[in-house]
Amino acid sequence: MGHAVVVLAVDGVEPFDLASACEVFSSGPVADHYSLRVVSSDGRPVRTSHGYPIDPAGRAAPPGTGGTVIVPGFSGEIDGRGLALLRQAHRDGARVASICTGAFALAAAGLLDGRPATTHWLFSDKLAASFPQVHVQPDVLFVDDGDILTSAGTAAGIDLCLHMVRADLGAAVANEVARRMVVAPHRDGGQAQYVKHPVPPIGGRLEETRTWALEHLAEPIEVSSMAQHANLSPRHFSRLFTAETGTTPHRWLTSQRVLHARHLLEATSDSVEQVTAASGFRTAAALRVHFRRALRTSPVAYRRSFGGASRADVDTRWRAAP
Repeated sequence: MGHAVVVLAVDGVEPFDLASACEVFSSGPVADHYSLRVVSSDGRPVRTSHGYPIDPAGRAAPPGTGGTVIVPGFSGEIDGRGLALLRQAHRDGARVASICTGAFALAAAGLLDGRPATTHWLFSDKLAASFPQVHVQPDVLFVDDGDILTSAGTAAGIDLCLHMVRADLGAAVANEVARRMVVAPHRDGGQAQYVKHPVPPIGGRLEETRTWALEHLAEPIEVSSMAQHANLSPRHFSRLFTAETGTTPHRWLTSQRVLHARHLLEATSDSVEQVTAASGFRTAAALRVHFRRALRTSPVAYRRSFGGASRADVDTRWRAAP
């Protein structure tokens, strides 16, 4: 029995959110690591937001310590049994996550009190007004607050699920899942949900500069260097970069360096100092700061969990070693 993942379908469930969670946690590369169940609070069929019913596997039950409960977005109401499941799962030490308006269920259960959280930007004002004790962050793709995670809608739900797989099994496995789903392997949670101008579906004017930056991560690249490569002023470059990617050049560059460091820690035996230099961080201390900020663990602990492990013997615990 692998890591238990319980997807709680609430009346009015959004089928895309539900399917996204199921696809990520049952895809080929992770099939042996997760035990997935789709449930309802009483075991009966639930109506989707589009009107047709789905028949879950059974009645909701907490996954136990080390498991995960995911609430996809929904347009109905969650009943007392569903709220009790969420509270019990959290008390038992499970990881609890929501996609889109699933955050309203977590808030109603009291799990978001005093915590940062997000939901689809269309509903962020409603979440803040309905639950003033929740620190709503309306402009991000997802929020990882340790044992409680929330995401915006649709594609951001996939980002959150891949983020959890990455935390559980490492970047290489998460990237393999993403390839099978033909989606971006990593979008940082701090990226904007909504940008004023549509993000180009392929490339964009600054694609060549981003590619150049990725090929020169070990060098002391700054935002000014990227602007110079694009033959733009730093201010114009930053505005265009944010419009194309939904995040700032500095945040994107730091995220890419952390991702590269993760890859090196997983796939090579390079020392932390060598990984630091190859990833473009000036000091090992800087690498540790950004690594812990992004992953809540250290480079050494990350390598201990994921370095050189095959998919057959990867530790399936969701929380990285301290």
